[in-house]
Amino acid sequence: MSYEIELKFKIPTTRLASLLRAVTIGTARVENLSAVYVDTQQEHLANAGLSMRLRGTGPAGNKAWIQTLKAEGGSAIKRIEHNVALGGPGRPVLDPRRHHGSEAGGLLENTIAAAEGVVLIERFSIEVKRTRRLLRKDGSLIEIALDEGEITAGEGSLRICEIEFELVNGSPATLLEVAQRWVKRYGLLLDTRSKSDRGYRLAIGKTTVRPFKVCPLHLSQHSKPRQSFVAMLNNTLSQILPNAGQIQEGQFDPEHLHQLRVGLRRLRTILRLYGGLSQQLPEHIEAKVAEIIRKSGAARDLDAMAETLWPALRAANAPLAELPTHVPTSTQLTVATLLRAPATQSLWIALLRASHPQDEPPGSFHGLHEVLAAPLKTLEEKIRRAADRFAELGEKERHHLRKRIKRLRYAAELVGSLWPRRQVQKFLRRLEKAQTTLGQLNDAVVALNLYRSLAREDPRAWFAAGWLAARKEALLVSCAKILADLAIRRGFWRR
Repeated sequence: MSYEIELKFKIPTTRLASLLRAVTIGTARVENLSAVYVDTQQEHLANAGLSMRLRGTGPAGNKAWIQTLKAEGGSAIKRIEHNVALGGPGRPVLDPRRHHGSEAGGLLENTIAAAEGVVLIERFSIEVKRTRRLLRKDGSLIEIALDEGEITAGEGSLRICEIEFELVNGSPATLLEVAQRWVKRYGLLLDTRSKSDRGYRLAIGKTTVRPFKVCPLHLSQHSKPRQSFVAMLNNTLSQILPNAGQIQEGQFDPEHLHQLRVGLRRLRTILRLYGGLSQQLPEHIEAKVAEIIRKSGAARDLDAMAETLWPALRAANAPLAELPTHVPTSTQLTVATLLRAPATQSLWIALLRASHPQDEPPGSFHGLHEVLAAPLKTLEEKIRRAADRFAELGEKERHHLRKRIKRLRYAAELVGSLWPRRQVQKFLRRLEKAQTTLGQLNDAVVALNLYRSLAREDPRAWFAAGWLAARKEALLVSCAKILADLAIRRGFWRR
């Protein structure tokens, strides 16, 4: 059993030639790689976070083959990997039993057993020309591999042009340092989506990977505070980075943007409430995350209107339900440009550096429950005070209350595994109900202001403005009732 620790980057077309020169030094090697990936027709392996392949290296007809099984490794750049050398030259038959006794093999066996006799079939193949070299720095050995090639599934294909930095041995911090230097020099774009992620989607006729959603986090009762912080950070980056990788290409669904923003808000919650536990967070990092959230917010607001408000306005026979074409709308290019910016790419590297294990401070510390609950208590009290006087709050204060409820919900989801599940779930349901209703109120306010502005030039917008004003008043009543109930409850950590 081994762990694969690597960083993968997309290469801007204009920088490929210069990057090839940098990789192709005297000791570099060029190899032709062929790989075949298998799964069930229903993608049981992919859904379990597994990928299994046969990969051959060398000229056609004389390849050396390796069977590889990979599983998620608890980090955006770390995966469990089990390899079985099979020799050559002919392509061998893939056999899942070769991974028996390994950690990944156990996961595979459980997945296949749950599939109840469903057979493994070839889903897609990959052909790549790989140029690779080794780099030594500060006692670490790093392999740099530049891949050019194609993924093929049925009649579909996707081009591959990426560079990987894999830690052969040594320190992950050194790997990140080397990668950061190449990112700045060549404008590389971090992309944690694997070839298998893209291949599985291509096999079902999709050119974009699925949106990555929140995965439940289970903290150990025996963890120390910094270990818990690292676990929370890794959990969140595993949601953020794949969605960012898809969006920065300029082709994505509204759900990719929604999940990215959820991940970023979860990240900001971690930094704000628990950032003091980390030794490795650079200065002002929370402000940088907040800036991305803010700049991508207008696009998400308009997507939300398209999903909910516009259908409701059409159902009400509004003469102007959707925005006129001359009104700026969410452009995928704008959000993609934001994520491709050098400052954003540097932010991802800094967060990955902080996501690796850190030494605990010497001496004793308060129990893990007390350390993680303290910020929740403070946040809950602020929410309770605002909820008690909700009727007196202005729009800006209501917006702040909504963000605090959302922050408390994200934090409770991240640390809740340390408390009784039933109590945590009841608390989360109350928060979600309040967050949803306040979110609907916020969407109505944003849309109302927009349609009132449009009405100055187009009288047809007054119908929508009146409808939204009535919706706003109804939502204010609903919010007041929900928040009154929330204000008298106590968090699960107080029991």
